[in-house]
Amino acid sequence: MAGADDGTDEPDVVLELPEAARGEFKDPFGPVFTDVSALRAEHDGPFVTVGDIVTYHFEEAGHQPALALVDGRTKRETAPDSVRDRLDAFPNQVAVTNPPGVITADLLTTIAAALDRDGPTTLVVDGEEDLATVPVVLAAPLGATVVYGQPDEGMVAVDVTEEHRERFRDLLSVFDGDLDRALSLLEA
Repeated sequence: MAGADDGTDEPDVVLELPEAARGEFKDPFGPVFTDVSALRAEHDGPFVTVGDIVTYHFEEAGHQPALALVDGRTKRETAPDSVRDRLDAFPNQVAVTNPPGVITADLLTTIAAALDRDGPTTLVVDGEEDLATVPVVLAAPLGATVVYGQPDEGMVAVDVTEEHRERFRDLLSVFDGDLDRALSLLEA
């Protein structure tokens, strides 16, 4: 696959979600919450948030996640100015490229590096962060909680356990591409 390593401007796509497998990602992978305080009462941190609205709600509730992944969009539309303005003020922002429907080497290596950093980090995705939940569950430390948005329902909380890691590794296997390389880049 063409990519950043070969001198082209094309992203280095490691995995691509086939159209036929998209249905496997529609249902929530954990309990759905509509309130950050209720979610935090039932789940321990550190917290990783995937999505602009989820991250915004954590910040509004006074809880900055250890790692946040945002793309300036919600439900395929530009996020409201109030959300984007709040997220633009987050510290330690790192840009990452990840087009819709794929997982790039840039995303995988940046997730791994961000989880090793001290202090909160925000990955600002040029493209789409929706599929990042899968590699984040694989790379986050045991005991962390990954929270992502379920459109028109709320926030889904996935505790990082060995059982969930196995389930999410199985989910990666439905992607087209190089699963071994993806896991190697994540160091998972």
